[in-house]
Amino acid sequence: MGEQPIFSTRAHVFQIDPNTKKNWVPTSKHAVTVSYFYDSTRNVYRIISLDGSKAIINSTITPNMTFTKTSQKFGQWADSRANTVYGLGFSSEHHLSKVTELECVSSQANAVHSHKTELNQTVQELEETLKVKEEEIERLKQEIDNARELQEQRDSLTQKLQEVEIRNKDLEGQLSDLEQRLEKSQNEQEAFRSNLKTLLEILDGKIFELTELRDNLAKLLECS
Repeated sequence: MGEQPIFSTRAHVFQIDPNTKKNWVPTSKHAVTVSYFYDSTRNVYRIISLDGSKAIINSTITPNMTFTKTSQKFGQWADSRANTVYGLGFSSEHHLSKVTELECVSSQANAVHSHKTELNQTVQELEETLKVKEEEIERLKQEIDNARELQEQRDSLTQKLQEVEIRNKDLEGQLSDLEQRLEKSQNEQEAFRSNLKTLLEILDGKIFELTELRDNLAKLLECS
């Protein structure tokens, strides 16, 4: 829709004397149309007045702007953006009251809009913070899952290590038994060899004796 007029009236327009800051200086020779405009797109109110083609008022209403009624037919407000103070002289108190009412409503609307903007910004910041926290939570969950997986792997490796240690103990026992059996077998072989050597020595002696006996018998036969 853009900017639309919501109220118009006629008034004498003044600006404060920039030198004295006290005296009013008329900006028009006669009463001119003063209009209230509302920009629904930007949610902004403006007071606009033209003297012919010259804009003598182009004031945007801000939340901290106050329209002050100084008499029954005169009101004023300070515009920090224009660096001046505007004054309006009306033909009746009714017109002044209407402008005062509109100024109050627009100021409140601007304040609400400003507050809404701040709230929206706060909500946006909270949403961004929440998003960051959610991402952090997801990251922590992933780290926890990874830690659990590592713990399961550690437990599995620990169990396998224990099983290997048990098998090693069994093998050590079997090896010790084999070593004992081998040592016993070696001892038995040594005893067998020793007994065999003794037996061979005895046989050698017996063979020697038999040889001598045979030789003696042969000699006796020759003598006979």
